[in-house]
Amino acid sequence: MFINLHAHIMWDLIFLAAGFILLIFGANYLVDNASALASKLRISNLVIGLTIIAFGTSSPELVVSVISSVQGNSEIAIGNIVGSNIFNIMAILGISALILPLSVKSTTTWIEIPLCLLSALLIFTLAHTGTANKTGYLMISRTDGYILLIMFLAFALYNYHLSKKGDISEDINVRQKSTRRSVLMIIAGLAMLVGGGRLVVISSVNIAIEIGVSERLIGLTIVATGTSLPELVTSVVAAIKGNTDIAIGNIVGSNIFNVFLILGISAVINPVPLVQGTSTDILVNIFASFLLFAFIFTGKQRQIERWEGLVFIIAYLLYIALILF
Repeated sequence: MFINLHAHIMWDLIFLAAGFILLIFGANYLVDNASALASKLRISNLVIGLTIIAFGTSSPELVVSVISSVQGNSEIAIGNIVGSNIFNIMAILGISALILPLSVKSTTTWIEIPLCLLSALLIFTLAHTGTANKTGYLMISRTDGYILLIMFLAFALYNYHLSKKGDISEDINVRQKSTRRSVLMIIAGLAMLVGGGRLVVISSVNIAIEIGVSERLIGLTIVATGTSLPELVTSVVAAIKGNTDIAIGNIVGSNIFNVFLILGISAVINPVPLVQGTSTDILVNIFASFLLFAFIFTGKQRQIERWEGLVFIIAYLLYIALILF
């Protein structure tokens, strides 16, 4: 029996890894070819960056959370979103800041990072001001989901306003491809995202059942880390190249995207219950977002220093130890 259980877990881990690979490659295919198609249609690089690339790095979280909600595995959906946001700030920004102190723009300091903090506070507020479900758990209701989607629309309009003002200056290298090839590769990318997302959700639920832990714990750790790999690669590479605006902007934008759009869509599909322990995870997310804002003002310049990056990493390791033990 033990051998059979061990074999089942091994296969589920293999399927989980395969799902993450499909998600990452699918996101890359989608971004590259959608960007090429948009460029061919004479859509500006700026709009491509604000929409397609921003969507691409968060598409693994989106696909996994939506599939989880559709299948009724809402614990994985909320764990994936909150866990990804905590991982993004504490682990990814921590590692990026250790590589190179992260300078923060004025608009990021006073608008985007406060919006990131607001998104964390909003999850807590919506859950604790609504009604509990039949099992007695607090939940993010469908009405809450619509509120989050309205907030995302406001954020999208803010980005559009920035693009009109010309405040976003990063140039995006778009490889030119034929229209037919781009369309075929976009379809392939979407298929890989959906297939990878299903593999991740199914294997995660199986692993949780087989080792006797909650779906919330799997969502917070394995799934959240796996779906945040695009953000990790983007921010670390940007830090190595000295593009600190991209390193920090990618994370802050992704966190806002995760809450306002992904949690919004997930809650509209199926109300998301806050099972035991989820309120603690949400509070840790609020703490991480507040710490990010506070660290900007602790040094001589407006930046995240190396020692602050180390604090983020230590705090993340302590959090993981807390939820595991």
